[in-house]
Amino acid sequence: MVTSWCMMGIRVCVIWNMLPCLHWCVGNGDFTATKTEMDGNDCKLEKDVSEIDLDVHLTSKLKEKHISIQNSLRDLEGLAEQNEGEKKPCPLCPEETFKPCLTNKLLKHLQNLHWKVSVEFEDYRMCICCLPCMQQKPSQDKEGVPPKTACHYHCSICSATISRRTEMISHVKRHATKGETDGKYSPGHFQKTLKELNTHVQVSPNFKTPQKTDTFFNPKMKVNRQLIFCALVVLAKERKPIECLDAFGSTGIMGLQWAKHLGKSVKVTINDISESSVAMIRDNCLLNNMKVLTKKKDDEEEENEVGEDSGAAVEVTQYDANVLMHLRAFDFIHLDPFGTSVNYLDAAFRNVRNLGIVSVTSTDTGSLFAKTLNVAKRHYGCNIVRTEYYKELAARIILASVARAAARCGKGIEVLLSVAVEHFVLVVVRVLRGATQTDESVQKINTLIHCQWCEERIFQKEGNMVQENPYKNLPCDCQKSMQGNSAVVLGPMWSGSLFNTGFLRRMMSESVEHEMDDLHPLLKTLICEAECTPLKQFSLQPNQANQEESGVLIKVPDTTDYSADPGKRKRQDISKAISKRLKNEAPVEHPPFYYSIHRHSIRGLNIPKLNKFLQYLSEEGFKVSRTHFDPTGIRTNASLATFKTILEKNSTISNTSQASNVVQTAESRGQDLLTEEAMTVCDTK
Repeated sequence: MVTSWCMMGIRVCVIWNMLPCLHWCVGNGDFTATKTEMDGNDCKLEKDVSEIDLDVHLTSKLKEKHISIQNSLRDLEGLAEQNEGEKKPCPLCPEETFKPCLTNKLLKHLQNLHWKVSVEFEDYRMCICCLPCMQQKPSQDKEGVPPKTACHYHCSICSATISRRTEMISHVKRHATKGETDGKYSPGHFQKTLKELNTHVQVSPNFKTPQKTDTFFNPKMKVNRQLIFCALVVLAKERKPIECLDAFGSTGIMGLQWAKHLGKSVKVTINDISESSVAMIRDNCLLNNMKVLTKKKDDEEEENEVGEDSGAAVEVTQYDANVLMHLRAFDFIHLDPFGTSVNYLDAAFRNVRNLGIVSVTSTDTGSLFAKTLNVAKRHYGCNIVRTEYYKELAARIILASVARAAARCGKGIEVLLSVAVEHFVLVVVRVLRGATQTDESVQKINTLIHCQWCEERIFQKEGNMVQENPYKNLPCDCQKSMQGNSAVVLGPMWSGSLFNTGFLRRMMSESVEHEMDDLHPLLKTLICEAECTPLKQFSLQPNQANQEESGVLIKVPDTTDYSADPGKRKRQDISKAISKRLKNEAPVEHPPFYYSIHRHSIRGLNIPKLNKFLQYLSEEGFKVSRTHFDPTGIRTNASLATFKTILEKNSTISNTSQASNVVQTAESRGQDLLTEEAMTVCDTK
């Protein structure tokens, strides 16, 4: 075998006396040589020998990828810039089909053709290739005709050549299901180290796609993590210490932020059922110099690992989320599964403590945004259709499921926050124990009557009696002017308030304290939306000694020393605060849903600017505010007919041509009326 390598021109100088054991592995054309160390012998190779061995390993293990497989568009454009000259050819097309051209035209060609229809897998883009790598069979009808070249894709794993894009996507999925990817975590094998809120996490390849890796990390969910962090800080200042759970840790970024910034005031537990995710969470804890307590499924084994600074401790568990929440009690629980969260709500409310907080993040926007109606019916047990206020409808559907799950455990909820941003819906609720609180929350689950013609909507009145004509509840008269059924019944859904002003203001102060500048515009909009006031009237007032939130009197922590039994004393104060609910003063709730100014605009008229239109509505005596659900939406207590009337009144004609058309139509209508009157006069004569 050594002679065969010598014939290939590779000279390997090995001292056999110093290397008594060699393993030669030959398979599939790859050759690797591994040296086994022996006790007591210091094996040293010459410098040139080690370099040759390294070259052998690199040439054998690294396979050159096709030029159509690139990491970014810039790398693809770099292939075109390698050629010199004014006109450059396309690196992925033959000169017969695409002639050399200028650089600007070539870059547009690469972006619009090759990159646009590429297939993404493992941080690689498999662009479409038009080179003669794959040829079609020659035509049987015409002899002597050369075969045509077909556009195709090259697989980045097995180097297969596939013609159609759909077949390439399914081919790549088969690699992922067989585990033939680099997406799974292996200790010491990282590609990137990310930093968020002064917390470092190491992620594995394909961390942006949950289907390809067990450790999913989405940078776009930064707003979600910041909102949950601020809610936890507000709860931590009410009582200390609190036990909080991140039920689906993945990389552990959220729990690490809690432990790093809140310290000993919280006891953080990060859970994940995946073994690779638990290993990554443990390594990320050590990366941030935190004490790690790892507890596996079997309680027999328990491992402790300590970083440089053992002040902050994090418990890492590997359980099913439902099992863990049934076994232990927590003050703060965050649920962020991949998809719907209805399967974990019963377990979350089973052992959550009184006045605790449960936050739920749902990413199944396909069903929540009325794209798959059967899935929404199956998961949430409600009827929905696509409306202009579909994002708020999604938040109310989730809150109804949360309220029903809490009621099955004998608990009520008070909604603190509801957000629908980008591709997720976040709801944060406070848990209130007691039959009275449970009945009050259940009574807020009602159905909605929605007019499909004008999109007017109203919640059905409470009661078990069958209504003779439910269309009378709608303020519009579409049923009289239109034939057939014009309205649908949606829900059941949450009909109460979506926000708590006092809690949002405290979240705003905490975001200022922790320098979350990206979160300030969203929180300002939420506060104004909760109070139903324009953004110009926003003012961050200082917190008073006692605050009422959701009917519960919340005391700001004082400087009294509770060193004897701090947890017990705090819980007694908060439990006494429940009896101080102000039953006579009902909380001011914002109007449900909103209207889109573009949806109800009149054709041929220029609508006023949004802030100007808010001023017109407020001058008429209505409550108005903008909404974060829709940038063109307006939340107001005015009816849709009044909304359209004020909008038409303050709109202007767009241009002179349309103005002349309007005048001509008015004149023609006037002439028609005159002719009709003249004909009636002639008939009478």
